[in-house]
Amino acid sequence: MQRRWIDREIKYDGLQLCSGWVREMTGIAGSAIAGFRGPADVPIGNMVDLEDVAANAPIFSKSMLHFIAEHEDRDLALAVARQRLLVAIAAEEIATLAPGSRIERRGDDIYEGDKKLSVSIATTSPHSSLIHFAINIVSEGTPVPTKGLAEYGIGPKGLADAILARYCEEIESMAHATTKVREVR
Repeated sequence: MQRRWIDREIKYDGLQLCSGWVREMTGIAGSAIAGFRGPADVPIGNMVDLEDVAANAPIFSKSMLHFIAEHEDRDLALAVARQRLLVAIAAEEIATLAPGSRIERRGDDIYEGDKKLSVSIATTSPHSSLIHFAINIVSEGTPVPTKGLAEYGIGPKGLADAILARYCEEIESMAHATTKVREVR
């Protein structure tokens, strides 16, 4: 599992959640995760979360820290498990950097009280499984009550580096764990 920080602002509109986007942006072939910073403005027509589509709940934030992971398999249940692992890692990192906060992971999102810090989705394509996870940097103008990293004094690049490294380490550790056991009958 390889990782890369994309050092330029990219507007996320949902179309980046597709096979080959990480490779196109980073040059990394195979399973990889990329982080970047930019606004999010996902219209209903680009959304893959059917509950959000039914609720007519588009995603908008002036500034977010984004992650897109692509894995070379099409197992949606495994993609959701990886998504939750990524969210759990991010929640732990934010809680460590914001002592005294009450950061918690609820399913595939991060909250403090009734304020949401993140958005997240896992899906599959004809070629791979994909995850988009993003954390608000600022909270102004969001369609639901939110908090952003700026309110905790957390810089997005340092947080991204930590999350990217830990996610790759966990994925590699999980792969290794599958090689050290024997099958039982």
